[in-house]
Amino acid sequence: MMQAVLEKISSYNIFNFLLPGTVFAFGSDQFTNTTFVQDDLLVAVFVYYFLGLIISRVGSLVIEPILKRTGFVSFADYSDFVDVSKKDTTLATLSEVNNTLRTMISLSLIVSGTIAYDRVAAISSNFALYAPYVLLVSIFALFLFAYRKQTAYITKRVAKGKSL
Repeated sequence: MMQAVLEKISSYNIFNFLLPGTVFAFGSDQFTNTTFVQDDLLVAVFVYYFLGLIISRVGSLVIEPILKRTGFVSFADYSDFVDVSKKDTTLATLSEVNNTLRTMISLSLIVSGTIAYDRVAAISSNFALYAPYVLLVSIFALFLFAYRKQTAYITKRVAKGKSL
């Protein structure tokens, strides 16, 4: 069963979801009073993947726009990216590595935020009481905006495909 699950996971999913989720779980376990480490391997894969998915979306929806707005990074036009990726097969790999690096930036910030949360929750019972609700609403909003962004990418690809 476990082998079948792992065979379905692409390298993109491993490096952008499973790896950061696993690192986050073990980092939280080491540096905070919160633990996400799982004993059951099958459950662990799903929990770490989900944590990594959240970390990756923070990178996509928070880190990337900040870096673009500040001029720290700039992106090629999406239409040009689609055209060139058909000719240059290494572009997909470079883009995957780029997304992994963005996810690692997000991971470092989220681990730092989790450590800060742990310290504040230890001294403020009100903070500890309401933080889980804020977290759930934040995760809902994160996936809502991630869905919108992914839908926009699909729409752009369809429009580009129709113009060929």
